[in-house]
Amino acid sequence: MSASEQPQPQAIADLSAQPIRILLLEDDAADAALIEAILEADDLAFTLNCVGNVGEFVLAHEEAAFDIVLADFNLPGFDGAEALAMTRKRFPDVPFIFVSAGMGEELAIESLRSGATDCVAKDRLARLPQALRRALREAESRREHERLEKKFIEAQKMEVVGHLAAGVAHDFNNIVGIILGYSDLLLQKLAGDATARGNVETIRHAAERAAGLTRQLLIFSRGQTLQPTIIDLNQVVADLDKMLRRLIGENIDLTVKMDPDAGHIKADSGYVGQVLMNLVVNARDAMPGGGELRVSTRNVSVKAADLADSRVPRGDYAVLSICDSGIGMSPEVQARLFEAFFTTKPKGKGTGLGLATCHTIVKQCGGYIVVESASGKGSTFEVYFPRVDLPLDAIARERSGAALPRGTETILLVEDEPAVRQLAAEILERVGYHVLRAGNGEEGLRVARQYSGAPISLVITDVVMPRMSGAAMAECLKNQYKHLKILFTSGYTNEVVTSCAGTNHGVAFLPKPYTPATLAKKTRELLDLK
Repeated sequence: MSASEQPQPQAIADLSAQPIRILLLEDDAADAALIEAILEADDLAFTLNCVGNVGEFVLAHEEAAFDIVLADFNLPGFDGAEALAMTRKRFPDVPFIFVSAGMGEELAIESLRSGATDCVAKDRLARLPQALRRALREAESRREHERLEKKFIEAQKMEVVGHLAAGVAHDFNNIVGIILGYSDLLLQKLAGDATARGNVETIRHAAERAAGLTRQLLIFSRGQTLQPTIIDLNQVVADLDKMLRRLIGENIDLTVKMDPDAGHIKADSGYVGQVLMNLVVNARDAMPGGGELRVSTRNVSVKAADLADSRVPRGDYAVLSICDSGIGMSPEVQARLFEAFFTTKPKGKGTGLGLATCHTIVKQCGGYIVVESASGKGSTFEVYFPRVDLPLDAIARERSGAALPRGTETILLVEDEPAVRQLAAEILERVGYHVLRAGNGEEGLRVARQYSGAPISLVITDVVMPRMSGAAMAECLKNQYKHLKILFTSGYTNEVVTSCAGTNHGVAFLPKPYTPATLAKKTRELLDLK
């Protein structure tokens, strides 16, 4: 057994609550008995393993069943310095106290420099219980400090990864937006060509999958916030039923059972769907040879009496349950289940973002995920969304092939990505708007000030741009043109944009990637705002 595999010393939070495992290196039976009696007289809960020679000491180290070492310094054929060196090499954090006679001040100081925790003279054994307690508390304090330091370093790593993911996703969203936008424009032109339409729809479907992966990166990196509305959990499941059946394949029997009285929840329906799809895909991968998958909804009320056994706080919830008959998970896997980039799948078969994304989405909704699983016995994921007693929000659904809303107003379009700027301008011009174009905030200000035609009614601007951000430009323009309306667009959101869009009249936000329909509808909606 390697040192890293050895059982580790127990945490000593309360010295009276659990027996301390003491390894005593002492060849004199009378001295050993006296040490034991001194510790018992102090009401210290402990177990004592007394060894008297190097062979027994080495064997005790192999078993590693101790929390502290007490050792005489002078032993036949084996001295305390060797015992200390052996202990420090294998267990650097275990307290080591010399209990010896005749060490002298110089030898005691040298021992402390070599790693001993303390030195107690045999003629002053009354000090031993206090020294032992202090040594254990200091050791636990060091271990806690190391644990916090490791967590802090890990948090810093994840923050860096999060920033990187958000940056990559932002750029990738521009690319996906171009593919989606031009795919939609092509589909409008190919109404009579079924083969060409099929090819373009395949391209568009691939772009939608890419947008879904980007969305996971943004949620994980906290670069995108949810836009919650009051929704029906059953409706989210029903809308995805056909897609789920395509995802799992024919060798898995899917049963969907929804409680017709399942309550409303406040959440982003798109991201709740993302949670469901991620959990279903995980369940599918856990059943490579086929099996049974059950998706269900129900209402649950967690009462005060349930809290002792529940992992969910008191309250009323609408629960989404995904239960599979797959290979299940060991406790070790369950402990790391929601870590970003953790996956049990082979290399190239999973990003390790799916469950981390689910956890982030559910947490932002104020909900909880409860997992029940065992190796070889399948898994059940239950997602608890807080239930709300409010009516459903009206949701404007896009109708395939429906005419886009039109207008004749003048719009200033500010976007630093040329292809995205060209696409957005083409969409807006096709539905009747007069579009002024600019590549950054400074250019946008200059174009607005030099323009002498009909008043600019709306500014559509990216948020993050070189030289001057969209937010800074918009603030300058709003100060000059009080009734100007602003539509921010971005591949990821941040608190400043979300706050601005949520509190200022005439300011809105459109996340990228957007389709021609969403851009045209959002533009008309904002222009019609009184």
